[in-house]
Amino acid sequence: MPVPDLFRDGLARGWKARDASRLTADLQLETDIAIIGSGAGGATSAELLSQAGFRVLLIEEGPLKTSSDFHGLEDQAYASLYQEGIGRMSKDGAITILQGRAVGGTTLINWTSSFRTPPQTLQHWADVHNVQGHSVADLAPWFERMEQRLGIAPWQMPPNANNDVLRRGCEALGYSWQVIPRNVRGCWNLGYCGMGCPVNAKQSMLVTSIPATLEHGGELLYLARAERLEHNGEQIAALHCVAMDERCVQPSGQKIRVTARHYILAGGGINSPGLLLRSNAPDPHGRLGKRTFLHLVNFSAALFKDQVNPFYGAPQSIYSDYFQWRHGVTGRMAYKLEVPPLHPALASTLLGGFGSSNALRMEQLPNTHVMLALQRDGFHPQSSGGSVELRGDGSPVLDYPLSAYAWDGVRRAFQSMAEIQFAAGAEAVMPLHGDGRYVGSLAEARQLIDGLSLELFRTRLGSAHVMGGCAMGEDPRQAVCDSLGRHHQLGNLSIHDGSLFPTSIGANPQLSVYGLTAKLADALGQRLKGKA
Repeated sequence: MPVPDLFRDGLARGWKARDASRLTADLQLETDIAIIGSGAGGATSAELLSQAGFRVLLIEEGPLKTSSDFHGLEDQAYASLYQEGIGRMSKDGAITILQGRAVGGTTLINWTSSFRTPPQTLQHWADVHNVQGHSVADLAPWFERMEQRLGIAPWQMPPNANNDVLRRGCEALGYSWQVIPRNVRGCWNLGYCGMGCPVNAKQSMLVTSIPATLEHGGELLYLARAERLEHNGEQIAALHCVAMDERCVQPSGQKIRVTARHYILAGGGINSPGLLLRSNAPDPHGRLGKRTFLHLVNFSAALFKDQVNPFYGAPQSIYSDYFQWRHGVTGRMAYKLEVPPLHPALASTLLGGFGSSNALRMEQLPNTHVMLALQRDGFHPQSSGGSVELRGDGSPVLDYPLSAYAWDGVRRAFQSMAEIQFAAGAEAVMPLHGDGRYVGSLAEARQLIDGLSLELFRTRLGSAHVMGGCAMGEDPRQAVCDSLGRHHQLGNLSIHDGSLFPTSIGANPQLSVYGLTAKLADALGQRLKGKA
């Protein structure tokens, strides 16, 4: 029996959603609160503020795709749901960056892992970056509220064979491991979360906060790219957008001007600084776009005698923080260990090789396991992250140089992952590197990894987590926004997304964004009502 398409049903009932690609003339819109970006931060803010009685306009650059459009096909999903058609990279092209670009943002295509911000991270922000009011106790009720709202709880089913490798290896070595909380209700355990959930089990913004906003009279404008904020250095007068074509590739020629009482920027760690840079937003201390962080990721592949089938089942359900805080908060680069799903197109790129070698690796895919390490960047003086810049066409790009400190973390993570994979019964392990190859023992792996020349392009690197670039903190000399997300110079602008983070966080960030922005949106609503 087909699963109802909840979003299409809502549109049929009269939800206000406008497809900018269909405009035949320029458009002017007016609202109480204009929110740029429909992902975790933008949609959470939209739901709370629409419930509080404000007229909300939610603006999304990407297309509207709903459960009826999700068929588990990589070519369709990557082209239509990801930033730059899954081609977003660091400025030098050495790091692949996976981010969503559709109604619902990255929540539409992530793998559902949902962690509270680690206490060590929150304390570091307070101690070093002058962030106030976001302690563990301050955020706990907001995390709990969003966990209940989005069905976030540790995954109850046994891990698939792919994730069980991490569990078995950690248990054999005496390393700690835990079950990942996931934001799902009635999950069918299909394993295609990265291509949009066809059964609406993933509690993304597409099926939770955006419908709630529209039910409360909010409006959605999609395929509209935010180009520039018009301001006088103290207040924003208008937002200028361009309508995109139906594939979100080129502007259609129509322009949209939005005026609002207040503006919320929630485009994420690359797009939010990018819009402010295009707008020549005040930046007296040169902080805009700086200290933008990735959880830099490196990978280790392993072959098993028994089938792993890494393309089936919940994508991520086991993690290990054993290496996360062993050197303290500000010591050597630390990392969190997780497991990615391996669907054919993604796997063929990740596993590398050409011709017959690539064909062999794809033939081995059912028996292949890959582990990843999320490097916790931003806590050490040699770990200052990257900078968002503008290309010649005005589009944003992240320049992300890597220090010897970062490469040390990458090498140690290769060693840790190989050790765990062999402990779990792997017959061969290969660090994903241009000079990597499958070796049959831990001793060979250690020798191989120690001898690798770790450099850009030779080492396979990626990330799905972009944080910082509009850092929060009470000192305007160090931060773009205050601890409530209020821009230090533009009085009617708030930022509600992961670009507020002063460092990376050491955990998949979606729940951190949900909890923080819910708290900020509630405070904003109270302030605006007080000024009414």
